[in-house]
Amino acid sequence: MRWLAVLALGWLCFAAGAQIVVASTTSTEQSGLFAHLLPEFRKVTGVEVKVVALGTGQALDMGRRGDADVVFVHDRAQEERFVAEGHALRRYPVMYNDFVLVGPRADPAGVKGADIAAALGKIAASGTAFISRADRSGTHAAELRFRALAPVAAKGGGYRECGCGMGPALNIAASAGAYALADRATWLSFRNRGELAVLVEGDGRLLNEYGAMVVSPVRHPHVKAAQAQQFLDWLLSPAGQGAIAAYRIDGQQLFFPIR
Repeated sequence: MRWLAVLALGWLCFAAGAQIVVASTTSTEQSGLFAHLLPEFRKVTGVEVKVVALGTGQALDMGRRGDADVVFVHDRAQEERFVAEGHALRRYPVMYNDFVLVGPRADPAGVKGADIAAALGKIAASGTAFISRADRSGTHAAELRFRALAPVAAKGGGYRECGCGMGPALNIAASAGAYALADRATWLSFRNRGELAVLVEGDGRLLNEYGAMVVSPVRHPHVKAAQAQQFLDWLLSPAGQGAIAAYRIDGQQLFFPIR
């Protein structure tokens, strides 16, 4: 039995020293979700998680290079392409929330309602200011999808690209009195709102689903696939899904578990 004790001790030491890299989005990081989740995961497994927060496109590029063990993002089309290209074996849906269109309370373009495509068309037609992340993020990809459905194809004279994360984009919109598309989690955690308010919500097309993938150890043998899969299994377990559901700001739930 002594060898079992030695083996168990060795495993605990290994787990305690393990660290994985998760390439994820600015919304999961800036909303405070990871600060809420990761201590719980570490308590159960001893595995440390280093999060690199980028736009979805950049996070997937990290995975393609083998610079991350897990990719945790929110653009299903890009995620499925990532799997089809052989960079991961499977995509796991983890959680969801929604996008919202925010803008000045006075709503100079008259967009208030529940139709995101019509709202973007009105902003373009009126020439009012709109701040686009323009950073290949999941939010930027969603904006492009919604624009393709808008009755006005042009972006309008007030369209501005910041090439920045969600928090900075909202700061620019607040200071400029501009419209912006945001994920609800970052919006709820954003404090420098000024005169900004949610003007468009409730459109079914605004659904925002997050998926996670273990980067292929076949492509990149150095990937810590076992610990990465352990992280995904925990996220999808009752404990992980419960922790996602429990995360709130001012009593409002930011993310909803997929299970």
